[in-house]
Amino acid sequence: MKVVILGCGRSGASLALQLSARDHQVTLIEKSPESFRRLGKTYPCKLVVGNGLDLDTLERADVRNCDAFFAMTRGDNTNIMAAQLVMRNYGVRRVAAKVADPHRAEAYRKMGLFTINAAGLLAGIAKDWLLGEDYAPIDTYNNLVEEMEL
Repeated sequence: MKVVILGCGRSGASLALQLSARDHQVTLIEKSPESFRRLGKTYPCKLVVGNGLDLDTLERADVRNCDAFFAMTRGDNTNIMAAQLVMRNYGVRRVAAKVADPHRAEAYRKMGLFTINAAGLLAGIAKDWLLGEDYAPIDTYNNLVEEMEL
């Protein structure tokens, strides 16, 4: 599979290395070239320095021909905007955005964007581990807990 990841922080770098280890073609987009150090000394990823909201940068990353796109920066706004841009402008079907704010993640999920909320995932997996329960599908953890709804 050909995958483009926006953001080479801990999450983006880890995802890139895991996918590359399974022989997927991975391209990483990052504004700060020093962030690529997270990949180690040898890595099989293509690196693109630039802003993931810039069409020229997305073209250099060949997002037009990718099978999946992950927006994994620290910024919820950047991730949401990049994900929508890639879905609408390039027709990429498998698009995911990391969104830290659970309320925003839920709102965009209801609009059809696949969002990943790390806090919800971690809490759900920790609960299942503690209670000795089988791990559930990602959507079970990725939804806003009823008590947190406004």
